[in-house]
Amino acid sequence: MWRYRNPVDVKFGAGAFEGIADVLAGRTYCLVTYDDANGGSVFADMTRRLARQAGEPAALVRNIGPNPDFRGLTQSCRLYAEAARPIEVIVALGGGSVIDAAKVLAAASGDFARVRSYLETGKGGEALGATPIVAIPTTSGTGSEVTSWATVWDTDAKKKYSLSRPSLYPEVALVDPLLTVGLPRGITVSTGLDALSHALESIWNVNANPVSTALAERAAREVLEALPALADNLRDAGLRLRLSRASLFAGLAFSNTKTSLAHSLSYHLTLHHGVPHGIACSFSLPMVLRAVVGCDPACDAALRNIFGPDLEAGAAHLEATLEKLGVSTRATDHGIAARDWTALVDHALSGERGRNFIGRREALLAAMAA
Repeated sequence: MWRYRNPVDVKFGAGAFEGIADVLAGRTYCLVTYDDANGGSVFADMTRRLARQAGEPAALVRNIGPNPDFRGLTQSCRLYAEAARPIEVIVALGGGSVIDAAKVLAAASGDFARVRSYLETGKGGEALGATPIVAIPTTSGTGSEVTSWATVWDTDAKKKYSLSRPSLYPEVALVDPLLTVGLPRGITVSTGLDALSHALESIWNVNANPVSTALAERAAREVLEALPALADNLRDAGLRLRLSRASLFAGLAFSNTKTSLAHSLSYHLTLHHGVPHGIACSFSLPMVLRAVVGCDPACDAALRNIFGPDLEAGAAHLEATLEKLGVSTRATDHGIAARDWTALVDHALSGERGRNFIGRREALLAAMAA
């Protein structure tokens, strides 16, 4: 027996952003986005476009960094609370960090202390808010526009938290591939590999189901075909559309399974070595693929639909693809000392996301030594 559920109303396609006024339907909104320092003039232009269509926001929160943390989110909630009129909906215009921050704002209702206490103690969930969210992703990788959780970082304590509430699924996701056309190569590659990781991690996952796996297969094949070509031709709107669709499908897949071992491994690299999330969660994928082969017939079948009948050759192809994109698959190249790698893998296996992995430690150790 299995089930699949995702309540987000998805509107996908070139020009989807132009439907924002109809979606908001006159509601007062808080806009969450990047400032010029983080996002450049492109986000100032998008903000003006949104205001022309839907009116000025009642609150503007644009202090969002790459990994939303306790300090920054405390200030974000203060800005939210300063709105002259009650906020009826939050518009998240940006990448995964912006959409995650919007979910924190939706739960905090202007008081980050409530969210922080819930993250640190697991208590007080009934006191959290549930302001509706309209998510407009400007990268192809996060999938946060169709999930009910947000990643929150305590950079001072070197900890990562997941804010997870069913009420945090966005009300609407406007996925407009044209909003990603100006992204530089580094962000395009990193976010695209995040989508690939979401897809593969939802397949070798104890929570996988036939719908999530079908979505993940399509997403992974699309990323593997489109991302290397797009990295060499960043202005190609057709490739941008394919990658946006792949990211969405991967999001719809892991919205039901959550992620697994590669993501669990990534958190240490991001917190302690500053490795961008998409790189941190994808460099280990060939190793994990080799380790999972033979663990589960349904998983093997899905991976063969992506990589072909020879999964060892598939792992080698994946490794070569990552290297071509400029991503080393060696842990030592990302700041991990060789003597610490096994301990880090053991720690990742014991974490919440690591426990979603269907593979065995012994197979992982063998893959690490290969």
